[in-house]
Order: sequence, then structure tokens, then C-alpha cells
Amino acid sequence: MFSFPLHKCSICVLIKQRLFHLAVELTCVELILTLALGQVLSLLICGIGLTSKYLADDYHANTPVFQSFLNYILLFLVYTTTLAVRQGEENLLAILKRRWWKYMILGLIDIEANYLVIKAYQYTTLTSVQLLDCFVIPVVLLLSWFFLLVRYKVWHFVGVGVCLLGIGCMVGADVLVGQQQGLGDHKLMGDLLVLAGATLYGISNVCEEFIVKNMSRVEFLGMMGLFGSFFSGIQLAIMEHKELLRVQWDWQIGLLYIGFSACMFGLYSFMPVVIKRTSATAVNLSLLTADLYSLFCGLFLFQYKFSGLYLLSFFIIMLGLVLYSSSSTYVAQDPRVYKQFRNTGNAITDTPNVGPHEPSVTYTSLRQEMEEEPRIRVA
Repeated sequence: MFSFPLHKCSICVLIKQRLFHLAVELTCVELILTLALGQVLSLLICGIGLTSKYLADDYHANTPVFQSFLNYILLFLVYTTTLAVRQGEENLLAILKRRWWKYMILGLIDIEANYLVIKAYQYTTLTSVQLLDCFVIPVVLLLSWFFLLVRYKVWHFVGVGVCLLGIGCMVGADVLVGQQQGLGDHKLMGDLLVLAGATLYGISNVCEEFIVKNMSRVEFLGMMGLFGSFFSGIQLAIMEHKELLRVQWDWQIGLLYIGFSACMFGLYSFMPVVIKRTSATAVNLSLLTADLYSLFCGLFLFQYKFSGLYLLSFFIIMLGLVLYSSSSTYVAQDPRVYKQFRNTGNAITDTPNVGPHEPSVTYTSLRQEMEEEPRIRVA
């Protein structure tokens, strides 16, 4: 008479085992997809670097502001016009009415971040830029901790450390093969420009993560297109109009500008998608491989010397990404902070004052788009 219960229990065990294996498989698929999306961004940055190098070295077109201006114009034409034709609270005028000054500041930060890092190549070495540009990672970690309330685990810090070790290995390879390029007379100034640009990049990335996860990707890109094209146009007219007139225009230069703009537009359009799936920290860790792709392309295009340390550094960085992505972060949220930061007007009602507020903790994983995030109340 016990045969049926035993049979039933066996079926339950089999179902639980199957569900466990499916969960493991889904996690592995999400991990692989996360890594692959990050490498797409790295390839786009590689394309940006290659086109910029050809423009600067072969055609003496040193126009970083103009190149950024082209990208912002494309963002304006695609995303700002999309916001303009929307109805209701997601309309361009409604967004400007609520948050125009925040997006104006963010647009200025994004413009100057691009300008400072590109400008630094005139004063310091490629090796220094590659190493100091990693300063964006601790900036993103700190800002995410204090403003996005992200809480990390030990494996996240281990993954970051392994990624930075891979960058150090790549810099060592540069030194061994003698590829220190772009040395100027004011190396300290160049290093400070990189640090300043990396800091601004970190601020921009953290703000982008908050916007795409709490508002919308189109809103962020539309506002960047609006304010970015406006302020970069002013900066172009003041600082770079003479340099632009000296460019010897032909079809090859035109193709390089088109290629640069396409890669930059793809990077800006695709990065919010990846940030929404993961985080600003994970994206910046993935972008560490962009310099390696540029070096690999340089082996064929610019006759760079090869070193086995390049391959070693690539695998070390990928290992760090796996370690970082294998563990989920969690977010300690205070609804009052998010309400004040979002400033969405009537969209959010006031919380009744019935006593002390209790913070909540939201655990996030790689599959945050597939299922609703569970909440755990903390007394």
C-alpha cells in the first residue's frame, strides 16, 4: 500500500532535479550572453580607436570635438525626434519640464569625458592612458555603492582585481615590445587628463544605469542627443573650427568619419541595453578587452610586434569577468531616496507618515529582465 506514495515522492525528486538543472543551464546561458554582449561593446570601441588613429596619423585630422558632435547629431535625429512625437508623460517637453537641468549637467559631463581622454593622447603615452583609464572602475564601484545603493560580495571584488591584473599584464607586454607611443612634453598633464576623463566617465555610466533601469533607454539617448549636440556644437565653434578648416577632405576621410560615427552611435545605442541587463561596473570590466582587440588589429594594420602576454592578459580579463558575473549583487533601496532622485511629479504619490520607514533589500541577478525581483523586508 506504500507503493504509490513512494512512486509519487520519486517523481517529486525527479522534478526538483530537473528544475535545478534547468536553472543552472539558464544561468550559464545568461552568463555567456552577458560576456558576449560586453565583447560587442569592446569591438565597437576598437572600431572607434582604429578610425581615430587613421584620421590623426594618416590624414592629420585632429578633430575630437567634431567627431563627438557627429555622434550627438545622430542621437538627436533618431532618439530625440522619437521623444518629440511621443504622447503623454514620455513626451520630450514633459521630460524637459521635469528634469531638464539634470540632463543638461549629464550631457556636459559626457561631452567633456570624451574630450579629455582623447586630448590626453597628445601629452602622455598609450600605455599610461590604458592603465589610468581603469580608474573608471573604482569610480563606478563607489558611486554605485553610495548613490545606486548597490552592495557587492567578495567575488565581485575578486573579479575586479583579476581584471585589473590582466590590464597590468597587457601594459607589461606594451613595455616589453616597445610600443610606448604618443609621448609628449607634459606627461603629467596627460595623466591628469586621463584621470579626470575616467572620473567623468564613471559619473556618466552610473547615471546612465539609473536612468535605463528606472526610466527608459530612449529617454536617456534622446536627452544626450539634445544637450550633447547643443553643447558640443558650441565647443566645436569655439575650439576646433580652425582645425576643421585645415582638413583635406576627400572620400577616404569621409569614409573614416562615417565609420567612426557608426561605431560611436552603435556604442551609445547598445550600451544601455547591456547596462540594463548587468550593471555599469560589469560593462566597464568588459570594455577592458577593447585595448586588446585594438592591439590585435594593430598586428596586421600597423605592424605591431606580438607578445604572448597579450593573449595571457585577454584570458585573465575574461576570467575576471566570469568571476564578477557569476555572483549576483543586491540593492538596498530606500523608497524616499529614489522618489527624490527621480522627481517624476505626480507619477509617484507621497508615502503616508505612519512611523519610521523601513529600508528594503532587493536582490538582483543576471536574469533581472525575465522575472520580477523578489523583495526581502529587513526589520
